[in-house]
Amino acid sequence: MTVSILHRITGGGLSVVGLALLTWWLTAVAGGPAAYATFTKVATSPIGLIVVVGLTWAFFQHLLSGIRHLTMDTGAAFDLGINRLFAVMTIAGSLFLTALTWYVLMGVGK
Repeated sequence: MTVSILHRITGGGLSVVGLALLTWWLTAVAGGPAAYATFTKVATSPIGLIVVVGLTWAFFQHLLSGIRHLTMDTGAAFDLGINRLFAVMTIAGSLFLTALTWYVLMGVGK
């Protein structure tokens, strides 16, 4: 149940916050260096990074939850034990993929 609710919440968050951020970024790119510098300053601030990392997690959570739902639509994974395992893997996988993405993006591995 939790993963299903998270799927709906992350879909809404990606639609509202994600599209607003994407629109602002595109407008800043088209607006020139000053507008882009403002966007970059806000996006790289601590609150901006929390939002962007949160959107990254929301993307991976929504993606993996969608794959889970697609699998269940085929008639698989309805056994209670497998269903719970798949739900836990969805949450753990989204956290792992978010951490891996930001590990690579921040160049920590270099």
